[in-house]
Amino acid sequence: MIALLLNVLLAIAWATVTGSASPHNLLFGFAIGALCLSIIREPYGSRGYLRRSFAIVRLALLFLKELAISAWKVAVTVLTPNMRLQPGIFAFPLTVDRDFEITLLANMITLTPGTLSVDVSDDRKTLYVHALDCADPEATKRDIANGFERRIMEAFR
Repeated sequence: MIALLLNVLLAIAWATVTGSASPHNLLFGFAIGALCLSIIREPYGSRGYLRRSFAIVRLALLFLKELAISAWKVAVTVLTPNMRLQPGIFAFPLTVDRDFEITLLANMITLTPGTLSVDVSDDRKTLYVHALDCADPEATKRDIANGFERRIMEAFR
């Protein structure tokens, strides 16, 4: 996590030195920072730093994709004359066990249109999720487990 923060600071420093804060220049500065950190490795870099950076980018891209798809589905559902919805709450068994991972998963679910994280069980093994259409909760559980949860574990473990 320290390495990621250092890399972001290096990207900002690069933008400051070059005088351009364009997305392309920031991305180039981030790449230079990643290269520097992968070369020094100790004490800030690590062998898995680049892998983790790519995993975080993949998680962000997955979230943006799911955000767009679910926003489209909710819009179509709301504009359909005969809304045949079965709203409900289902229990999602958590594989992630760290507070940060649970919070990130719950927030990603809440920010995705059509779903809302309601609560986490006291033993932190179950996340309760409200879905606009809960006709097939098992499919929704599989989507969360194979999507957000798997990518969170890839990025932060």
